[in-house]
Amino acid sequence: MQLTSIIAIYGLFWVLSAFLMLPFGVQTADEAGIEKVPGQADSAPAHFNGLKVVVRATILAAVLCALFVANYTEEWVTIDDINLFGQPPE
Repeated sequence: MQLTSIIAIYGLFWVLSAFLMLPFGVQTADEAGIEKVPGQADSAPAHFNGLKVVVRATILAAVLCALFVANYTEEWVTIDDINLFGQPPE
């Protein structure tokens, strides 16, 4: 696998990881015990720390990308191992 392919796959895993990490560790104004701004949505975060999301997404994406590349090189799971339609193996 070429380095550019690995970088592209890492980027895809990073975006997926960033969206997965967004809701973790976030408190609403009611949960944090602070007053809401008029017109603020009830589900809006009280304090958002984007750096924490970036760090968590980077670590998760690195692990997922490493597992993907390791599976690609070692062929732990191949397309022949996936039985999508319940057909018996040949």
